[in-house]
Amino acid sequence: MGRFEGQTVMVTGGARGMGESHVRGFAAEGASVLIADVLDDEGRALAAELGDRTLFQHLDVTSEDQWTAAVAAAEEAFGPVSVLVNNAGIMVPGTIEETDLVTWQRVLDVNLTGQFLGIRAVIPSMRAAGGGSIVNVSSVVGLTGAASLGSYVASKWGGRGLTKTAALELGRDNIRVNSVHPGFIRTPMTDPKRSEGTPEGVSADNPTAAFAIPRKAEPEEVTRQVLFIASAEAGFSTGSEFVIDGGLLLGPAL
Repeated sequence: MGRFEGQTVMVTGGARGMGESHVRGFAAEGASVLIADVLDDEGRALAAELGDRTLFQHLDVTSEDQWTAAVAAAEEAFGPVSVLVNNAGIMVPGTIEETDLVTWQRVLDVNLTGQFLGIRAVIPSMRAAGGGSIVNVSSVVGLTGAASLGSYVASKWGGRGLTKTAALELGRDNIRVNSVHPGFIRTPMTDPKRSEGTPEGVSADNPTAAFAIPRKAEPEEVTRQVLFIASAEAGFSTGSEFVIDGGLLLGPAL
């Protein structure tokens, strides 16, 4: 039996990239998975490929009503939600000076408010399930800064605080809340190449050359960590930060 046999899992941004990898990982471990995303075609195709224990639900994570509908769909199809992976996120590069208020607010709405709405939406369902695990996908820049990514950095730092507060509030309900902090992962979000502000010896074509582990990670490497955190194997961890960055935060190894 898989680690999540008989459990209902929701993954936001689950149609592609890291989210798709998480969906596949939970399904392989026996879970019934609701794939939540705004990418309808990709989400439906993934659900059709994985079979009856997966369901696609359109979800704009900034919409309170759509969160309510998504949790209801998961419960109706599979039962109370035991795991939520708040994976959906966007990144819009730009210096603070050139970032307009609409862009700033949009990034915070998706990356931070979306996680807040998700946590709040699943609490009653997780209580009905007897407890659960929430994994908030932050970023390595939620532990440091990054030039030309002010809105993204702010949203990811905010997610750290939200994670810790939720862990304190929900622990007595047997609901654990943790965050993961990936570095450079091979996903559509990391395809754009940035040449400014990189350490000596690092090119836009190879931004990871200075890392202790000098490569991008595959999405499956993050998924394995997410599965562990969400499972009973990490049952005494809450409010914690799990870094998956190939040594980025250590500084350049060159």
